Amino acid sequence: MENLKEINCKEIFRKAYENRYTWKNAFSGYQGKCIFLINNSIHEGEFVLGKDFKPHIQKIEDDKIVKSIASQLFEVCIHRVKRQFQSVHSENNFNLVKSSESGIEMSVTGKNEGDKYRVKNNCINMVYRKIHGTIIEIFVEEFLDTGIGSLSKKYSSKQIDPDTLKLNSEKLEYKDEFINIGKEDYWILNSRTIKYLNQNKEEEIQKFVFEDICLLN
Repeated sequence: MENLKEINCKEIFRKAYENRYTWKNAFSGYQGKCIFLINNSIHEGEFVLGKDFKPHIQKIEDDKIVKSIASQLFEVCIHRVKRQFQSVHSENNFNLVKSSESGIEMSVTGKNEGDKYRVKNNCINMVYRKIHGTIIEIFVEEFLDTGIGSLSKKYSSKQIDPDTLKLNSEKLEYKDEFINIGKEDYWILNSRTIKYLNQNKEEEIQKFVFEDICLLN
């Protein structure tokens, strides 16, 4: 265990932040086939994700499913944007909460007061952030090391009411698989499985599959 007085949380967080896998700024988008599976039903269509990160889903009529597929594509690509640490976190300070086998946990003061993170092996394995008036808490169990940054592969997410600190969503369990395409080392989401309990407390599984992927020029 490191000497707690010698732990520089901001530096530890910065290294882990810069170790996240991101796409090059010249990213021009990609297209392919999309498949959505839930409760023994299958919906197949096609998608185009432009360089503006706006997903367009074709050949699926159900608006709810179209929105669901589009939101997964958008959510994945928004996390691939390279933003400099200074521009995002210059007004934040990182303070040690505790150091354990799970990693170094830190709280944020400054611009994003109240946020918390945990870092282990140069990866951010816990995120507790207020986003659009809701607290999102994420725990990452497994990472994929791409050789040019790490990607969350197996993780859980839940939403917490910031006023009552009570859960206001079911816990979602994610399992992501990626494929590497193109000469530029583009790691693209190939499939995402989401498990959760429905309103009847029964386990439901949604699966999103993205196939025949090719980069746009």
